[in-house]
Amino acid sequence: MKIIMVCGGYKYKKEMTEITEKMALKGNCMLTPIELTKHDKEAYTEDEILTLGKMHKEKIKLSDTILVVNVNGYIGSATRSEVEYAKSLNKEIMYYTDLIK
Repeated sequence: MKIIMVCGGYKYKKEMTEITEKMALKGNCMLTPIELTKHDKEAYTEDEILTLGKMHKEKIKLSDTILVVNVNGYIGSATRSEVEYAKSLNKEIMYYTDLIK
């Protein structure tokens, strides 16, 4: 069993949910980003945004691996920074596009 943190843009929520379920059914402990109730970033204070970012990094620290949901090879700037952070911690990096083949 691995502890896997799912990383990716919210526009791929459907794919994130599907791969999380698939990986959990294979016996992995899956960590996911918090699902935001407000769809506009401006609805959050700067402190709230910083807190969410810190919690996301804590989940990456807890994980053995991160799973990057890179639909059609796309990785946005926020996800790219998460990949770099995970690499700095010597975490394994898995990519969605490699798992759905």
